[in-house]
Amino acid sequence: MTDRFETFVLTINRIYRCIQRIKDREMEALGLKGSHVMCLFQLRQHPEGLTAAELAERSLEDKAAVSRALARLEELGLVELPEEGGKRRYRAKLRLTEAGRAAAERMTGKIRQAVQRGGRGLTDGQREDFYRALGVIARNLEQICSTEEPI
Repeated sequence: MTDRFETFVLTINRIYRCIQRIKDREMEALGLKGSHVMCLFQLRQHPEGLTAAELAERSLEDKAAVSRALARLEELGLVELPEEGGKRRYRAKLRLTEAGRAAAERMTGKIRQAVQRGGRGLTDGQREDFYRALGVIARNLEQICSTEEPI
């Protein structure tokens, strides 16, 4: 049991650290930071726009980190905040600008390459099984986290 725990936790941590390094390196090539990836990705997926709170929820990122990333993306002209008569800024839906869409497209190409290379050696069936199992583990752990009861 301990070996399974150690293998699981260390492997997940290795994967996470590699993802962070890849995000940082590849985004630097685009003149951005790794923290901008999920904002660009989610805004690309939702062209109608998302609020900062929706972005934080969808990307599972800290609201403050999302807010900082959005401020920088807005400074760089990649995200726009349309004027919405009196709506509070944090409730307004942000959208990608033309430059933002271009950056998100370049980033998406890099994501596709990383996912493809990361899954080398897996059959389609193995990949499906892996994601299904990972989803079950995540839901089970979220259930544990959502209760106050000790394990």
